[in-house]
Amino acid sequence: MAKEEPPSTSKDLQELQRKLSLLIESIQNNSKVVAFMKSPVGQYLDRHPFLALTMLVFVAVSAVPVGFFLLLVVLTSLAALVGVILLEGLVISVGGLSLLCVLCGLSFVSVIMSGTIMVSYVMVSSLVNYWFSPRGLLVLNCMSTGKK
Repeated sequence: MAKEEPPSTSKDLQELQRKLSLLIESIQNNSKVVAFMKSPVGQYLDRHPFLALTMLVFVAVSAVPVGFFLLLVVLTSLAALVGVILLEGLVISVGGLSLLCVLCGLSFVSVIMSGTIMVSYVMVSSLVNYWFSPRGLLVLNCMSTGKK
């Protein structure tokens, strides 16, 4: 037999929805967000949410390799002060090519992760809408009582 949900679950979900809507509203009312969304780039990304999510994932995943590359540049620049100018050019060139390869791979991973996130979101929201819709609750009640 299926267990019935405690009545507090519905209240908890409503409270969570209220808190999330307040958080989203505070972010949308932020002056920097409003200024960005009025810019051409913000309007373009607003019309293309998959691209916006892909860019967000790409920036988040590429922060570490870019940081390592910048550290490599600073360290080789310090070595150049000692007189290793040719070695610095070689290391920065190899490092730049390596960074290019890593960022190309990360862009592919970002597209895959964004697609997975979007598909998961659609599936979960569909399931939640089905479970908490009047029709879905009717089906669940009929299943728990054994009526057709």
